[in-house]
Amino acid sequence: MIYLGLFFASFTAATLLPGGSEVLLVALLNQGYAIIGLFLAASIGNTLGSVMNYFLGSYFIHFQDRKWFPISAKQAEQAQKWFGKYGQWSLLFAWLPIVGDPLTLYAGMMKMPFWRFLILVWLGKSLRYAIIISLFLSATQP
Repeated sequence: MIYLGLFFASFTAATLLPGGSEVLLVALLNQGYAIIGLFLAASIGNTLGSVMNYFLGSYFIHFQDRKWFPISAKQAEQAQKWFGKYGQWSLLFAWLPIVGDPLTLYAGMMKMPFWRFLILVWLGKSLRYAIIISLFLSATQP
């Protein structure tokens, strides 16, 4: 049940909803829960939250011809060129507060190949949790 809670906290933290999973991860590490279980719950939950953003973005782009849509066709074309050239690698930083969630939403809007998206987001998010766990372990070990 603890791992499921961390999974959902990590999932929510990766969506456009506010939230953070790092404090909960460290608290659970401090209580002695299995490191691998915590790492997997946080990494998978956080990655799947970004996957939800990706699919929301791919759905949202269908409304680009509406007046209320916030991006013009010209802006979308320019953004797609930029994202194709530079933006894909920025997904390694999808874990960053404020900018990370919109990046994953935008990847869906730009129709980035899903498997490339998934690999880059999973790598960045998993590495972040691995670093948090390593820092915790080095701070608590004599």
